[in-house]
Amino acid sequence: MENFGPATFGTLNADDYDALHDPGTTTATVELIVQLAPAHGKLLELAIGTGRIALPLAQMGFDVTGIEGSPDMVAKMREKPGSDGIRTVIGDIADVDITGEFDHAFLVFNTLFSLTSQEAQIRCFANTAKRLKLGGTFLIETFVPNFTGFTENQRVKTKHLDMNSVWIEAVTNDPVNQVFEFQRIRITQDGTKLVPLPMRYAYPPELDLMARLAGLRLKHRWGGWDKSAFTAESKFHVSVYEKPAD
Repeated sequence: MENFGPATFGTLNADDYDALHDPGTTTATVELIVQLAPAHGKLLELAIGTGRIALPLAQMGFDVTGIEGSPDMVAKMREKPGSDGIRTVIGDIADVDITGEFDHAFLVFNTLFSLTSQEAQIRCFANTAKRLKLGGTFLIETFVPNFTGFTENQRVKTKHLDMNSVWIEAVTNDPVNQVFEFQRIRITQDGTKLVPLPMRYAYPPELDLMARLAGLRLKHRWGGWDKSAFTAESKFHVSVYEKPAD
């Protein structure tokens, strides 16, 4: 999708992001990060957004820094109590320069796939690895690509329907470049809103190779925030990479 940059998602979604994009996994996500990171450690969140994960971690005493491509999303975070203690840099998670060394970094809710080329995703791993201390870890959460319901590399799905509105999701698949192009169409009594989103998907082995190129190695992979086993039936994965100390 032309002209879709790091700030575009926030421009389209910031106003109602918290109401419409709650995955229901916030508590479990925070609990797992607390287990992985040293007490009161320095944390780096890539794509910090409106602070869904960063704010509770900061309240627990962690030193949290965030990178975010959208000033609009950060503005929403700044409206919330406790956000003034979170240092945030505006920029592309693949390339932004940020000072400091971190014990743990994380990138959740499929946002790695918002980098729409393999090269950008490789740069993201490398950029993050540079910020980690020896022995530090990098957690990512992404969906496992699934083509259920696709015909001729496209799918249309009803996401919400009531007497006054309908939300439809249309998506095309480019199998050569591994890119989904989503168009979320919200039709209400007030009119129609289009919310596009391109995503470059990758399977876990490709992500593992990106990590290896950045000098990281896979430490854990789970099929859920509860550390359930990752299997062929898993819809998403939580993977943790380590920067070796030896």
